[in-house]
Amino acid sequence: MNKVFLIGRLTRDPELRYTGSNTAVATFSLAVNRNFTNASGEREADFINIVVWRKQAENVKNYLSQGSQVAIDGRIQTRSYDDQNGQKRYVTEVVADNVEFLGSKGSSNNMNANNSASTTNAEPTPYDFGPSSEPKTTDVDSNPFADFGSSIEISDDELPF
Repeated sequence: MNKVFLIGRLTRDPELRYTGSNTAVATFSLAVNRNFTNASGEREADFINIVVWRKQAENVKNYLSQGSQVAIDGRIQTRSYDDQNGQKRYVTEVVADNVEFLGSKGSSNNMNANNSASTTNAEPTPYDFGPSSEPKTTDVDSNPFADFGSSIEISDDELPF
């Protein structure tokens, strides 16, 4: 089984490219803190290369930047290529199946950072699709059963318990 779960912060803005068949691919590096401190009492981090494909790659580019906190689940992939000098180079990276947006650089470790609307948040959220998708509001003073046509009677006496 090849499964990876990571939570960390982007070390740089995502780079978005397109393949020859016009498939979006984004790459970025993720700083993931280690669970222990070194001999000096400092917490170290690992810097892990992440690759994201298709629509999720475009969302990553549009909504994340350096310092954004994300949760990733995916798989480890290794590949090799020949550099300009003809030497074989090996790359290990995580191919993300899912990227959860947890917060921006200035926010605390709050998992609901992008799940609630904020009038002071200048950064768009992944759930902001413009005015056409705004939820419809209901007038709380109106009667939702006004057009039902007949009255509804409810009695506790008829309940079997």
